[in-house]
Amino acid sequence: MKAVLCKAFGGPGDLVVEDVAPPALGPADVRIAVHAAGVNFPDVLMITGKYQMKPEFPFSPGLEVAGEVLEVGEEVSGVSAGQRVMATLRHGGFAEEAVTLAQSVFAIPDDMAYPVAAGFTITYGTAHHALIGRAKLQGGEVLLVLGAAGGVGLAAVEVGALLGARVIGAVGAEAKVAVVREHGADAVINYGSENLRDRVKDLTGGNGADAVFDPVGGEATTESVRALAWRGRLLVIGFASGHIPEIAANRLLLKEAQAVGVYWGAFATREPAKNRANIEDLLRWYGEGKIKPLVSATFGLAQAGEALTALIERKVTGKVVLRVRQQP
Repeated sequence: MKAVLCKAFGGPGDLVVEDVAPPALGPADVRIAVHAAGVNFPDVLMITGKYQMKPEFPFSPGLEVAGEVLEVGEEVSGVSAGQRVMATLRHGGFAEEAVTLAQSVFAIPDDMAYPVAAGFTITYGTAHHALIGRAKLQGGEVLLVLGAAGGVGLAAVEVGALLGARVIGAVGAEAKVAVVREHGADAVINYGSENLRDRVKDLTGGNGADAVFDPVGGEATTESVRALAWRGRLLVIGFASGHIPEIAANRLLLKEAQAVGVYWGAFATREPAKNRANIEDLLRWYGEGKIKPLVSATFGLAQAGEALTALIERKVTGKVVLRVRQQP
């Protein structure tokens, strides 16, 4: 099979595509013919050696896929060959075949195309876990979403709006404002030209945001902490800016605020039954037309480096996906 390989830590341009042996199938595993693979910021961190997990070389990046089940391990039930599925894995998704634990495999609706399914699980799973499981977001509360035009940001905008929150999206360019409004934001701040804290205060009558969904890090986090409401919650999702911020503990104290870590991958591994229930919620909302995933760019398997570069340079909105096979 063909796979994108990282042979040494480096940039997207250092990736190569080669023929390799298919991964071995364990008794609790499922083998999937990959039709599409989601591209995520942790893939960038993994190939540059900045991710918390460092696979042995050579390895294929790729944390989520969609495709058709080829075979299942002897201990697997509830998943069968020929089934259309989406799945998450520790790495290895940028390949023609992928193997992962059955607990990480989910059937996809007949009307969900593979590229949409390939970019669904991590972004929407993170948004659900963060806003419902960790922030306990309530209807009528104010939710500020940083990086709101990205894949996980748009998912948070949609889930927040579905929960009845007043959603304020924050983006770094004017060209991204419209797409965030289209996905349910009540207001959008361009922090490339506006002061984030001041605009949040203006939009909330001085109260601030009850919850901040932060996959960005850096200076945006610092400003968001200053924009928190009384007993607000800062949801630490990731650091797409490349800078891990220091959070002023005195500001948390003065507002009785919380900084809450959100590590969806660890949650999904530690609490698979709860994660499965969350994904079932999301798929139901998808079927009801309440969430509308956006795949704004697709690339071929051999263009994996270009896809990751587009993500790094923030040239896209919504999800970036690799088309591994030509089927819909």
